[in-house]
Amino acid sequence: MRGFSDKTRLLILDSIHQEEKTVSQIVEELGGNQSNISQHLACLKGCGIIVSRQEGKYIYYSLRNEQIRGLLQVIDDVYAQVENEVASCEKNEALNL
Repeated sequence: MRGFSDKTRLLILDSIHQEEKTVSQIVEELGGNQSNISQHLACLKGCGIIVSRQEGKYIYYSLRNEQIRGLLQVIDDVYAQVENEVASCEKNEALNL
C-alpha cells in the first residue's frame, strides 16, 4: 500500500494509466522536477506496481498488469462517490483536526 500512499505517486500512476511514458514525459505532464519524479518511480517499481523497459537511451514506465489498472479504476470510482467528503478531510488536515 506504500506505493499508493503519496499524492505524487498517485499522479504518476494516473499519468501512465493508459500508456507507458518516459520520465521526461511524466515530469512535463506533472510539472515536477526530474529527481523527485525519479525517486517516486523507483518506489513504485520497488513496490511492484510498475515496470520499466529500456529502448535506446529512454526508459519507459508502465503499470505492472491489468489488476493494478483495475485497482486504480476502483480508486477513481470510490473517489468520485466521496469527492466532497475527501475535500472536507483535506481541509481538516490543514487545520490539524
